[in-house]
This record gives sequence, structure tokens and C-alpha cells, in this order.
Amino acid sequence: MIIRRGTKEDLPQVLSLIKELAQYEKAADQVSNTVQMMEEDGFGEVPVFGFFVAVEEHKGIVGIALYYYRYSTWKGKRIYLEDLVVTENERGRGTGKKLFDAIIDQGKSTGCTGMMWQVLDWNEPAINFYKKYYQATLDDEWVNCSIDW
Repeated sequence: MIIRRGTKEDLPQVLSLIKELAQYEKAADQVSNTVQMMEEDGFGEVPVFGFFVAVEEHKGIVGIALYYYRYSTWKGKRIYLEDLVVTENERGRGTGKKLFDAIIDQGKSTGCTGMMWQVLDWNEPAINFYKKYYQATLDDEWVNCSIDW
């Protein structure tokens, strides 16, 4: 498996994984994004997001990590992990950690002071992952998470 920057050609598979995540989160009907929108927003004149993909030989893209930058008046420039998705059949094999680490590396290399993301309060596997590997700070309900470096 390799982790690499996403390309325009990856977008149909990326959107498919986003829909898989929405299904898992019991919100499949809320996805209105399209490949065309993602192409413009990620590869147009002023890109607003970037992403990494995990590619498994003979399987194609099995995971994604999509990010953008935000600004904190208290902390400065931060990288925001919008979605970390690993297809169900590939979970538990280290793919999520490799993608998460790619986002951390991206944040560090672009002068960010840390990373932020959210996780649903009932998503115990994800919460346990963030605590086990990253000692992430989590608060209640719609859980906001951060790592400072």
C-alpha cells in the first residue's frame, strides 16, 4: 500500500468513499457533493482543499484523508482534517494511521501549529484510535479534537 497526494483522476473513488462514510454515519442522504464540484474546489484556480489517498495494489483507493487550512486567533494557522475514511474491508490494517500521519506531516511542513478535526461521540472505534495513537484532546458531544506541536 502507498500513501500519495490525490489527483483529479482519483475524485470518483474519493466521492465513493465519502458516500461510504456518510452511510456509516447514517447520513447518506445528506451528501450533495459531486465530482465536478470537487474538481473545481480542489484543482481550480483557488483550491480550498487537498487530500491524500491510500492505494492498495489490485484494489485501488482504499482510504482518503481530506484537509484544508483554518485560522485560530489563539493558535495561528491550523490544518483541519475534514474526513479520514478507510473502506470497511481495510480497517484495522494501519491505513488510517498512515493517512493521519500524512496530514500531520502536511501541517508541519506548511507551518501549521496543530491539527483539528471532529468525530461523532458514538464513533468509539475512531475515538479509541485518536486516543491510543495520538493522545488527542477530545471534549463532549460533537467531539472537537486537536493536536498541538
